[in-house]
Amino acid sequence: MTNQSGNSVAPLALYGFLRPRPEYVEEVRRTLSSLVEPTRQEPGNLQYHLHEQEDGRFFLYEVWRSQEDLDRHNALPVLRAFLDNLDTFLEASPEGYFDTMISPYGVSAGAVALGTVPV
Repeated sequence: MTNQSGNSVAPLALYGFLRPRPEYVEEVRRTLSSLVEPTRQEPGNLQYHLHEQEDGRFFLYEVWRSQEDLDRHNALPVLRAFLDNLDTFLEASPEGYFDTMISPYGVSAGAVALGTVPV
């Protein structure tokens, strides 16, 4: 696959916001948090980040090597169980975006690999 900038690899980025109903905040936080490390281990996952906004929304940022890898991820039973019940957990439909990355994917010069920064 080639993206618009001519890169031979065109990863897919998926990102967006989810606003949980007040009574489901803890369940949504727990469910989304439990997906982070297993998702990072999936073939084709390049990045997977979860953020909690001050206004109570959750922000997800994912980068996948290919559509096939993302489709395989989305078919996992634990994820399907959550996605199939979004109307129950969320106040409104997710605000989501799905794009082909046009900048080169990789670690920039001088960047430190995740997990190597002292805390």
